[in-house]
Amino acid sequence: MSDRSDHQLAARFFDAAIGLLRRVRDEETEAVEAAGTLLADTVAAGGRLFAFGAGHSSLAAQDIVYRAGGLALMNLLAVPGAVGVDVVPATLGSALERVDGLASAVLDTSPIRAGDALVIISLSGRNALPVEMALHARDLGVKVIGVTSVAYAAQTKPRHASGTFLKDHCDVVLDSKIAVGDAELTLDSVPAPFAPASTVVTSALLQAVMATAAGSLADRGIEPPLLRSGNVDGGHDWNGRVMEEYGDRIFYRR
Repeated sequence: MSDRSDHQLAARFFDAAIGLLRRVRDEETEAVEAAGTLLADTVAAGGRLFAFGAGHSSLAAQDIVYRAGGLALMNLLAVPGAVGVDVVPATLGSALERVDGLASAVLDTSPIRAGDALVIISLSGRNALPVEMALHARDLGVKVIGVTSVAYAAQTKPRHASGTFLKDHCDVVLDSKIAVGDAELTLDSVPAPFAPASTVVTSALLQAVMATAAGSLADRGIEPPLLRSGNVDGGHDWNGRVMEEYGDRIFYRR
């Protein structure tokens, strides 16, 4: 392949990602505002924040936990074997997403409780794990924000016994607009579509929500519990103060 076509493919991917970002900016404005307000309401009321994603969806969840410039109260809700691709074999993580009962067991043994908020990220929203997690979390009195591609609900079959998708069990749904299959490019000489953009778009959506939540808290006269980079002068001291003040709502230090 020529350098010219390599550059063209790179430009096509950037254009596709930018197009998706523009779509979510323009079409998900109300949902982002609602999600940010929900998180701010939770913080103001003394609740805790959690995020969950399985497989590659966990990347966006991890990006908002213990993050410079992010809310210190966001905790990762981890399902053993389903967070990222560090489990061996990697295919085990995909299999665990389809296991009934796993999400309920995780929630029941986690610190999550009524009045908290949970962000659940699942591109397809069709597997048992995210659907059951949303269902059980709401039964516990937890508010749920779902980040998913709504297109999957129209073009695929659900895998949960209820016959429903993640989007059906959320207080707020953020639609990433990602096409089924999560691949933005095709080429005559390549037999499969390639270049996924879901991580780029989902992470951007969630950072927009975090920014909205911080602004909403500030509008109420509440200093948002934000973390600073440890690589800037004074960052460690700042973070130490925040963690001391909110230590009973932060679980990634234990």
